[in-house]
Amino acid sequence: MMPLTGIVKHLLIINVVVFIALHLVPEEWAAMMPFYSPATGMFQPFQIITYMFTHFEVSHIFFNMLSLYFLGPMVEMTLGPKRFLGLYLISGMVGLAAHFLVGYLPFFMGWTHAAPLFSVLGASGAVFGVTIAFATLYPDRELMLLFPPIPIKAWVMALILIAIGLYSGITGAGGNVAHFAHLGGALAGYVLARHWKHGGSFLR
Repeated sequence: MMPLTGIVKHLLIINVVVFIALHLVPEEWAAMMPFYSPATGMFQPFQIITYMFTHFEVSHIFFNMLSLYFLGPMVEMTLGPKRFLGLYLISGMVGLAAHFLVGYLPFFMGWTHAAPLFSVLGASGAVFGVTIAFATLYPDRELMLLFPPIPIKAWVMALILIAIGLYSGITGAGGNVAHFAHLGGALAGYVLARHWKHGGSFLR
């Protein structure tokens, strides 16, 4: 395992500090951190960023930060701090856009007359971007799964995660999880990592 890199370390700290703060500040302040559907009347532009750092459950932040801790440093070392931060934030924003695009599709197509009322929170879209970027940069690198504890190549892990997300998003399995935000983040991570891997100049 590589030592922590600068951007990964600061992202971990910010996420943990925000997680603790959300349980200490007044509830109405904490409630403004997720990104809300404009139809709710609670939308604020800053939520485009703050939603990525908002977790209310221990398991939610734990698994997101665990993935970032193990995979992020190598991606940052390869891309550099500026590109890595761009990858993280862009993946989170593309994930958000994918979640709302799919959620609003029935409304846009005229299949329903009621605009959806929902919110989204968590770093999962951004972390999926980092995860898929890792698999794009190092497809044959072997990783050890937690459950079950077996080695698996990065490209296989990426395909499994995408397949699970796509199946769950289409079928609605897995409860109240923004699966298409994960998939949107994964797409952004793949496109950016592939672009930079082949000499792209975006975010030098």
